[in-house]
Amino acid sequence: MTQEPAKSSLAGGGASLSSKVKSLRLSGAELREPGGSSKLPWVLCLLLACSTGYLAWQAYLAPASTKSSDAAAEADGSKTAGGMAGTGRSADVAPSGNLSLDSKGYIVPAHQILVSPKVGGMVKYLRIHKPGQAPEEGIPLEEGLRVEKGDILAVLESTDYESDVARCRAQVASAEQRLAMERKNVPQEIDRAQAELSEAVTQRDYFKTVHDRNVSLSKKGSVSPNELEKSQSDYEASRHRVERLERALDIVRGPRAERIKVSEAEVSSARADLVKAEWRLDNCTIVAPITGTLLRKNVEEGNIVNPVAFNGSYSVCDMADLSNLEVDLSIQERDISRVFKDQRCIVRAEAYPERQYSGHVSRLMPIADRAKGSVSVRVKIRIPAEEEGVYLKPEMGAIVTFYAADAAVPKVEASVPDGAESAANR
Repeated sequence: MTQEPAKSSLAGGGASLSSKVKSLRLSGAELREPGGSSKLPWVLCLLLACSTGYLAWQAYLAPASTKSSDAAAEADGSKTAGGMAGTGRSADVAPSGNLSLDSKGYIVPAHQILVSPKVGGMVKYLRIHKPGQAPEEGIPLEEGLRVEKGDILAVLESTDYESDVARCRAQVASAEQRLAMERKNVPQEIDRAQAELSEAVTQRDYFKTVHDRNVSLSKKGSVSPNELEKSQSDYEASRHRVERLERALDIVRGPRAERIKVSEAEVSSARADLVKAEWRLDNCTIVAPITGTLLRKNVEEGNIVNPVAFNGSYSVCDMADLSNLEVDLSIQERDISRVFKDQRCIVRAEAYPERQYSGHVSRLMPIADRAKGSVSVRVKIRIPAEEEGVYLKPEMGAIVTFYAADAAVPKVEASVPDGAESAANR
C-alpha cells in the first residue's frame, strides 16, 4: 500500500520534467522567421568580395601610375644612382638632368711618399731644419707640419760611416803613390837598358871587325892561331851580350807596363770605395724629397732604422702633397660606361657636405676587381691654395657627382659650414 503513492509521485515528476524540456525548444515557425542571425554569413561574404575587387582594381592601376611617375621624373631629369653597396646620394647639387652618376669614395694623395733612409743607423736628431743650420735649432718633427723640398728631417749617427770614409781616403792615397812609383821607375830603367844595349852593340861591331881582319891575315900567315881564336871568342861573347841586353829591354818594356795598369786599376777601385763611403755618410742626413705635409711619424729619437728591416722601423715618416688630392672610387661594371676620362665632376667631403670642389676623371684603372665586380676610378680634385690641407684630408669619405658630357656643370661656390673653421684649425 505504501509503495503505490511513491510510484505515482515519481510518474508525476517525470511528466513535469519532460514538459519543461519541450518548452525550451524553438518551434518551426520561429526557425523559419526571416532576419535574425542567419544574415551574418551573407554579410561577411559580401565584405570579402568587395575587398577582393578593390585590391584587384588597385593592382591594375599601380603599373600605370608607376609609368606616369617615371615619365614625370624623366621629364624633370631624374638622376640614377649606381655603384657599390656604399654608393651615396647627393641632393641639391644641380638640376638632375645634367647628372650621369653619383658614387662614394675616399680621398687619397696622388703621390704619397714613404720617407726611408738609404742606410741604417740610430736616429740622433729628429728635427726639421735647413741645410747648414744646426740640428738643435730645428723644430721637432710632428704630424701636420709642412716642409719644403730639401729640408732636413732627421740625422742618423754617423761615426761608423765617417771612419769608413777616412779609411777609403787612405787607401786611395796609397794606391796613387804606388802608381806614381811605377810610372817613375819605368822610364829610367828603360833608358838604362837601352844605353847598355847600345854599348854592347858597339863592342860587338868592334870585335867583329877585329875578327874579320884576323881571318884575312891568317890566310897570309901574318896572325898566329892564338890571336885568331882570341878575336873569335871576343866577338862571340859580345854578340851573346847584345842578345841578352835585348831580352832585358823587352822585359823592362813588357811587364812594367802591365804593372802600371794594375796600379791604375787599384787606384780606380780605391776611389770607387771612397765614393760609396761618402755616399753612405751623406745619406745619414735624411731630407724631404718633395714639398708637402707630414702625414705620419714612424720613429722617435734613439730608434734604430733599417731600410731593409721587415719587423722594425724602416721609415722615418709618411708625407704627401695635399694640394694634389684625388678621390678613389669603385664603380660597378654596370655603371662604368657612364664614366670617361676628363669627365667633369663635383666633389663633396662627407665631413663638410656644404663645401663643393670641382674635379675631373684623371684615369680609369686598366684592370677590374673580379671579387667586387667594379673598376677603380680616380677623380682629380681642384683645391684652392688657401684651403690646402684644411678641409680635405686623406682617407676622408667623399661623394662624387659625375656630369654627362653635354651637361652644364654648376659653378662651385663653397660655403663655410658652422664650426668648420675651428674644426679645420684643430
